[in-house]
Amino acid sequence: MSKFVIQPHFRLHEWVAEEKGYFTAEGLDYEFRETFDSKDAKNHQQGDKFGAYQTFEKGREGDVSCACHWTVNVAAAAGHGLLYADAYSVSPCAIFAPPESDIKHPRDLAGVPISVGYQSGSHYSTIQALETYLKTDQINLSFADGMLFSRLELLIDRKIPAASLFSGPYYFLEQLGFRKIIDSTFMMASMVKEGSDPADIKKYFAALRRAQHDIDLRPELYTHYYKNEFPVRFHEQMDTGRWGPGERIVFEPYSRETFEESQAWIEERGIFDGDPGVRDYEHSIMSIAAA
Repeated sequence: MSKFVIQPHFRLHEWVAEEKGYFTAEGLDYEFRETFDSKDAKNHQQGDKFGAYQTFEKGREGDVSCACHWTVNVAAAAGHGLLYADAYSVSPCAIFAPPESDIKHPRDLAGVPISVGYQSGSHYSTIQALETYLKTDQINLSFADGMLFSRLELLIDRKIPAASLFSGPYYFLEQLGFRKIIDSTFMMASMVKEGSDPADIKKYFAALRRAQHDIDLRPELYTHYYKNEFPVRFHEQMDTGRWGPGERIVFEPYSRETFEESQAWIEERGIFDGDPGVRDYEHSIMSIAAA
């Protein structure tokens, strides 16, 4: 039988679970496989309007992987996998500008190109955060600057005026003194490859639950794992002992109400052309608890 393929997503849990032997203890025969090689930030530059949703369209290799809940929701409804409905996670995210920038308040972002990942968490969460301060036509999103580490590199090199970043890059920018303009923390969800063994999915999440407890108790012991998926260029600058725990998994249901409310929110803002998916909640999810 082939190994269970895990695709890490710039968080600590999978690395902690491996260090502690939790996957093995649960009886999971697994391997890690990155979606994109993050050793060079340029590997996250996949061209204009290419983001998390497009990776699901192309087909991710992992039995389970992660992205913002909006994209996983729509991708599952469109038949690109099954949303794991027994847990979700919450990731710190924010819009940052260089410390010398004139941008100091969310209203200062009116008309300013904000670098986000297309149909990725930063896309939706930036709209969600800024709607309180700006009119729709004042929110200027740039989709040409790539995925997470590409945007990080461009902002540090002062090639873009502002960017939305989450997880390790969020803490790195804080360390470097970049200005946090507005918080845009958002919900993530897990996508299960159709045909994956539910027993393996159960083992995987049991290991992550144990890892979450360890991270909650002593986060400083594990923040060094951010380096595992960070561009090598930045390793010497990174002081991960000052960083926070990042994404937190919440072992509560991703409900039908959440599924439908999120789809309505996406449709109202025209983020996808046409209907964001044809499958209803029951046919878009995997729930071990319900089974």
